[in-house]
Amino acid sequence: MTTAAALEASKILRDGNLFQWYVITLFALVVYVYAVEIERKNWNLLFAGLAFWGMDWFNEIWNGLIFHFNAYAPVWGAPGKTAYLILIGLNIEICFMFAVAGISFGKLLPADKKLRIMGIPNRLLLAVINSVFCVFVEVLLNRVGALTWDYAWWGAKAPWLIFLIGYLPFFLVSFWVHDMDSVRKKVLTVGTILGVDLAALLIFGAFLQWI
Repeated sequence: MTTAAALEASKILRDGNLFQWYVITLFALVVYVYAVEIERKNWNLLFAGLAFWGMDWFNEIWNGLIFHFNAYAPVWGAPGKTAYLILIGLNIEICFMFAVAGISFGKLLPADKKLRIMGIPNRLLLAVINSVFCVFVEVLLNRVGALTWDYAWWGAKAPWLIFLIGYLPFFLVSFWVHDMDSVRKKVLTVGTILGVDLAALLIFGAFLQWI
């Protein structure tokens, strides 16, 4: 039996009637953030941001597939107010947020990638700290009903999977791409991530209509 939250999200999934004009403003802000990094030729931050965004798309796709196959609930859902629900757990506002988040967190990285903080490699430490922060934000979103959880093993009382699967890989991959020693490597890695996402969206979304 499908949960109430999943049913509510399903009703508004890709409903164009929900459109609000602030989406255009948000899109313009995302474009501006990336345009600034392109202007500065700051390829480290540019590709770190795209890698972070691409990792989120991957998670959102498998989350939608879980709902398709069990017909009970996605691991997380976004049935709250939105201008457009792209996937069962991804609305347009979240999508734009993740598009910018990777660049924002990348700006916090020390210039010296070998620097250790309290004996811990700074990239690993910041990935852990940032992931904990994001889990905390998700708990707050859940409490106001903007983000729903229907499984006992994924929620405020069991946050470790949200940390390990939901966020830590985002930061580790984003920082890894940030520190690559050539633009070519960054392009190939990010292109692979986004290519897999696009292929999955076309196969499971446009063609099979599972998500």
